[in-house]
Amino acid sequence: MEISPVAEKFISAWGEMGARWGVNRSVAQMHALFYLASGPLNAEEIAAALGVARSNVSASLRELESWGLVRPIHVRGDRRQHFEAVQDVWEMFRVILEERKRREIDPTVAVLRECLAEAQSATPPDLHAAARLKSALEFFEVIVPLYDELRRLPGGPIRRLVKLRKGFRELAGKVRGEAKQ
Repeated sequence: MEISPVAEKFISAWGEMGARWGVNRSVAQMHALFYLASGPLNAEEIAAALGVARSNVSASLRELESWGLVRPIHVRGDRRQHFEAVQDVWEMFRVILEERKRREIDPTVAVLRECLAEAQSATPPDLHAAARLKSALEFFEVIVPLYDELRRLPGGPIRRLVKLRKGFRELAGKVRGEAKQ
């Protein structure tokens, strides 16, 4: 599989972004390759295109599958396993956000609750830590339900909502101006 210079640039940049987000660079690069691919890919094609070891491809495929970003598919007439990625960019980011919430936010909220309870019940109570933990927990208890509501919306309304951001800024500016008066 031949990769164009533009595709190579995008794959490299996606890998760098993934690394900054704590995702293995090879996994992110493979995801970018899938996103740009015009059809399903098998492990040999991926290894050749990215210049990585077959074992690295297998491990990265498992990671991408666990995130729900790629899925195995059967290609008629070929016994090798092929994979395809989520192609809709809105759906792709919805999947990424949901997994990040499940893997990072949900455990953090659980730890915040535990720590708050421990800070409040300590002898003597750690009032400063309890106040900070309560503040952080309250933030998550507002944001997580908002996220849950948004993720239940179909893609069309979410796109329209995002496009209304200029109106939100104008409304927020008016509210700020009224609050100063």
